[in-house]
Amino acid sequence: MQINLRQIEVFRAIMVAGTISGAAKLLYVSQPAISRMISHTESQLKLKLFERIKGRLYPTPEARRLYVEVNALHQSLLRVNDVAKDLVQNTSGTLQLVVSPSLGQTLIPAAIARFRKRFPTVCVNLMTQTSTQLIQTLLTSKAELGVAMFSLDHPNIEQKSIYEDHLVVVLPQNHPLASRSTLHVRDLENVDLIGYSADTPFGNLIHQLFSGADIAVRLAVEVRLTHAACALVQAGVGITIADEVAVLGQVWPGVVIRPLLPDITMDVNVLHARFEPLSQLAQEFIHTLTELDFESLRRVA
Repeated sequence: MQINLRQIEVFRAIMVAGTISGAAKLLYVSQPAISRMISHTESQLKLKLFERIKGRLYPTPEARRLYVEVNALHQSLLRVNDVAKDLVQNTSGTLQLVVSPSLGQTLIPAAIARFRKRFPTVCVNLMTQTSTQLIQTLLTSKAELGVAMFSLDHPNIEQKSIYEDHLVVVLPQNHPLASRSTLHVRDLENVDLIGYSADTPFGNLIHQLFSGADIAVRLAVEVRLTHAACALVQAGVGITIADEVAVLGQVWPGVVIRPLLPDITMDVNVLHARFEPLSQLAQEFIHTLTELDFESLRRVA
């Protein structure tokens, strides 16, 4: 007794047009084809849908009741088509992003600003998380795309480097070392340093840097996140080492940024679940990231 979408389409056309000929014009088919289809539908349903009185069709009460549901289905199909059109044109939807905290200060805001100029009706849901949390968020599909410092190896995560980041020194403007154009790690011996917990990837990297140079570190404050370290520098507590991307632009007024030697680099990586295809919006955001002019951002710093 089930009827298919074509039968529903013909039934609705007759209800809208009021005649067989009108329905035929709506659907670009012949009148006999419409007549055969509606007769077949009535026979299949064992239900009279139209009374034929003096050459005209009149819908039965059963047909009017059925039309309520058919029209609701029609509206739903229109919405499906609208959604499909939006997906093709990237005119709506939500992009779920998860990023390392330091990237959420500079790189990602710049990328989102450019992305929304191209897709102003797309909503971006942005989360900042540590490395372990970031991986889990991607694996559980709570975010589609991740952008992270360092390489986060996992068999079910695909990653691609988009930028080679560098270590820099962040100092208060009035610090004695601020007059130098470049600083060596040996210059940081016995200065008040804002360091990082050794159990973080960044903290471990800094620890290796000082150990390799065999110099004494005078730790003033220990933090876990770059933006906390930079805020302490801004307050005049001491100096810190940060990744260059974290301090691009004019995010931290009152501080100066100096290159650090030896030059230590890290990759900024785009990540996503290996076995999940990326949406067009996610692909467009990756394209936006790779288009960013890092040199111009660096000059502003």
